[in-house]
Amino acid sequence: MIPSSYPPKDEIARLTARMLLEIEAVHFNADEPFTLASGLPSPTYIDCRKLISFPRIRSTLMDFLTVTVMRDAGFEAFDNIAGGETAGIPFAALVAERMALPMTYVRKKPKGYGRNARIEGAMSEGQRVLLVEDLTTDGGSKLSFVDAIRDTGATCAHTGVIFYYGIFPETVKTLGDHGVSLHYLCTWWDVLAEAREQGSFSKDTLDGVERFLNDPRAWQEARK
Repeated sequence: MIPSSYPPKDEIARLTARMLLEIEAVHFNADEPFTLASGLPSPTYIDCRKLISFPRIRSTLMDFLTVTVMRDAGFEAFDNIAGGETAGIPFAALVAERMALPMTYVRKKPKGYGRNARIEGAMSEGQRVLLVEDLTTDGGSKLSFVDAIRDTGATCAHTGVIFYYGIFPETVKTLGDHGVSLHYLCTWWDVLAEAREQGSFSKDTLDGVERFLNDPRAWQEARK
C-alpha cells in the first residue's frame, strides 16, 4: 500500500538515524578502524542489512523510502523496481509491494551457467526502472547495476537508498554524469547529530568521528 502522508525530509532523516542507532546498526571505533569494501580504513560502519530483522522499523523506513522517491521523482515515474545483489533485494521487494510494481534484481556479475543472466525476473525494453540499494558511499558500485539494467533496453535514471554517506563530494557527480539521480533517507551527519543528542557514544568517540567526516580522504591516507 502506498503511504499517503509522510513527515518532511529533515524529520525523515532524524527518525531514520534514530532507528539505525536503536537497532545498533551504527558502529563507531576510531581506535580500531573498520576496513571498508574498498580496503580503506574507517572509524564508522553501518549495517543496513540488520533492518530486515526489525519489522516495525523496516516497515517505517520502507514507507519513508517510497514516499521520498515518489516525492522527488514523481508518483508515476517507474514501471519496475530492481534490487542490487544482495543487500538491495529485500528492500526492493518491499518498495515494489508498496508501489504495486514488478520487482526484479540485478546480479553483480553473470551467474556463469544457464542463461548467464544478470537480471532476474521480468524486465522489458522501455521500462523505467528504479534501482534500490541499502546504501551508497561514493556511488561507483551503482554504475554496474545501472548499466546491466540499461542493457535490457530499459531506462534507469534514479536510485533510492536508505543510507548515503554524504561525505564524499564526488558521489552526486559520479551518478549524475551517468544520468542517475540519488534519493536517500539520511547521512552520517544525521546519525552523528542524533548520536550526540542521545549520548549514544562518548564525546571523544563522536569528536573523532566528526574529524573523519570533515576530511575522510586525509583521515584514510594517514592510516593506510
